[in-house]
Amino acid sequence: MTDTKGGYMARDWTRQPPALTPSYKTSLTRSPQLAKISMPSTLSEETGPIFDHSILGPLDDDLILNFATPGEMALGPRIIVHGRLQDENGRGVPHALIEVWQANAGGRYRHKKEGYLAPLDPNFGGCGRVLTDEKGFYRFRTVKPGPYPWPNGVNDWRPAHIHFSVFGQSFAQRLITQMYFEGDPLIWRCPIVAAIPDRDAIERLIAPLDMQHTIPMDARAYRFDIVLRGRRASYFENRPEGT
Repeated sequence: MTDTKGGYMARDWTRQPPALTPSYKTSLTRSPQLAKISMPSTLSEETGPIFDHSILGPLDDDLILNFATPGEMALGPRIIVHGRLQDENGRGVPHALIEVWQANAGGRYRHKKEGYLAPLDPNFGGCGRVLTDEKGFYRFRTVKPGPYPWPNGVNDWRPAHIHFSVFGQSFAQRLITQMYFEGDPLIWRCPIVAAIPDRDAIERLIAPLDMQHTIPMDARAYRFDIVLRGRRASYFENRPEGT
């Protein structure tokens, strides 16, 4: 069923995490105070943006090397993340820009307000980007990020994760989400994850180990498929307006 206000399937808000989740403390101040307003999408929101490979650098899809000094590389377990970007009907979304950012193998981000005392890796910038191919598939190389503590509860830790920012074939398909790793026990202890009321939705944010795409003696692989809009849309924390 399509959204009559535009060319896209309507979101299923009942499966989205609530904006106000008291156990996730920052939601107390940044959740909306008024009811949502639904507005029809405009022509510009349904026709742009358009990306091509001219915007990418030669190492944008390789976080192990793209910030490293020549001859050096990032430290940590080497992994390949790949998958397929799909629309609400299961069709691949080609030529979509996917941007990623993450902590280093020690669980530390490279920014001025970082409060965790884990060491910085001088050869790891923590961000990259890639375009999907003609069938919607993507692939990038990185190191597995570490978990880190955060000042929410007395002893709350974020599970290892990678942030994804996805520009589909239009602004109406914009999505920001996170990928977690199969087998991480911190996933089920995280207040941000717990804000999602649907266990199936959480499990679709967990990338399984994919031994078929590993590089022997080099890198493990994880598969993360992403769905834009519709009932099976990928989720983002407790900000439903981000999908």
